[in-house]
Formats: sequence, C-alpha cells, structure tokens
Amino acid sequence: MSVQPKEATILVVEDNFQNFVLITRLLAYLGVKKCEWKASGWQVLEFAESLPHIDLILMDLFLPEEDGYQVLSKLRAHSRFEDTLIIAVTADVSTENLERARKSGFNGFIGKPLDPDRFPNQIRRVLRGEEIWDLG
Repeated sequence: MSVQPKEATILVVEDNFQNFVLITRLLAYLGVKKCEWKASGWQVLEFAESLPHIDLILMDLFLPEEDGYQVLSKLRAHSRFEDTLIIAVTADVSTENLERARKSGFNGFIGKPLDPDRFPNQIRRVLRGEEIWDLG
C-alpha cells in the first residue's frame, strides 16, 4: 500500500488541541488536504464509519472516555478497519509501551513531543507502507 500525502485522508484522535494543531500544520506542510479530528476515544468507530475513506489514523493513547488501546480493538474488530494503518502517538515513550502497542495491533509508534523536523518524513514513510517504531 502506498498513498501520496496529497491524496491521503488522515484521522487524528488527540485530546490536546495544541498537539492537534501542530499535527495538522505538519500534515499540511506534507501536502495532506484531508485531515479529520476526534478529541476523545468516545465513538471513534462511529465517527470513522461516517467518513467515506481513511488511509491513516494517528491515535493518542491517553484519551478521555476510552483509551487508545480500547479504541484500537474496536476498530480492528470492524471489517472496514482491520487493515487500516493505525499509529500510536504518545508521550509515554517507554519501551514497555512501545511493545504493548506492537502486540495490540498498532502499525507503528511515534513518541511525543513530536519532532517537527522528523514527523513529516515519518508520516511519508508510513503512507508508503513502512512501519515506524520511534520512541522519539
């Protein structure tokens, strides 16, 4: 699977507005035109189902209502999202958390704070089908 950034639809699940703004700016710099936002883990599946298409989901792990792992398991249980690229984006950058994310079925891991110099290339690589497992 390879998607050009300008063709990609990306869903950002992030409860911190400033982080969302930073992610959106960096994605826009990459050329991403379609970026959706969900501020909590609640009803992410329903929201995702309402979108015509999603290429990539960037998922914070510590979310209000339901955490990223709970949301991931709901998405993976749904046939439409079982193969969707879902990347954990988190401030908990421990090796243990990275391994838990890998075992849970995430397609990658990007530690926060995001590095504005590296993040666009990390996303470009993910959209090309590469797995990213970066503690930061």
